[in-house]
Amino acid sequence: MKKDEIKIGHAYTAKVSDRIVTVRIDSTNSHGGWNATNTATGKRIRIKSAQHLRRAVGDAAPANRRSKKAGAEITPADEGIAAARAEAAGPEVNPTVEVVTGQPVTAKKTRTRKPAAEPKPKRVSALDAAAQVLADAGQPMRVKEMIDAMAERGLWSSPGGKTPEATLYAAIIREIATKGDAARFRKVERGQFTRVAV
Repeated sequence: MKKDEIKIGHAYTAKVSDRIVTVRIDSTNSHGGWNATNTATGKRIRIKSAQHLRRAVGDAAPANRRSKKAGAEITPADEGIAAARAEAAGPEVNPTVEVVTGQPVTAKKTRTRKPAAEPKPKRVSALDAAAQVLADAGQPMRVKEMIDAMAERGLWSSPGGKTPEATLYAAIIREIATKGDAARFRKVERGQFTRVAV
């Protein structure tokens, strides 16, 4: 709405704290805007800008006041004010219509849970596959030989790495260094490893 359209004593729908409510403009505020009262709660609020007001609801003066024009005819404007007063007095209760805006309320959607998917088979790591190949071989092997044996048996294959041998070698050395005697591998010669019985 525009500033010059707002009249003191009239009711308007306004956006207050992200909600549309009916307010009655009581007076102008010394800091700008207007002092108003929320008709639903009776709480006093400040309307800082005319942009917060949506549309006029009607004259907010009490219904028992008489018009200054005694014996004046009822005009269409007076009928609109009376209708607005009736609207502001209390809307009909309808659970499918929102009281503030009069818009239909959409039913809340209930979520249905998807059935639990079957767990994917756990992929064997290169380190576990190497330990299995060494245990089956029963003799020391080089890392390159372990990689080839793992691929042949379908235990593990490189997912596109350029140097799977270097990666596996580093992983075996790291397990030996961190676990010590509890490690599954033992270095027997340069570049050769054997499986330790656990």
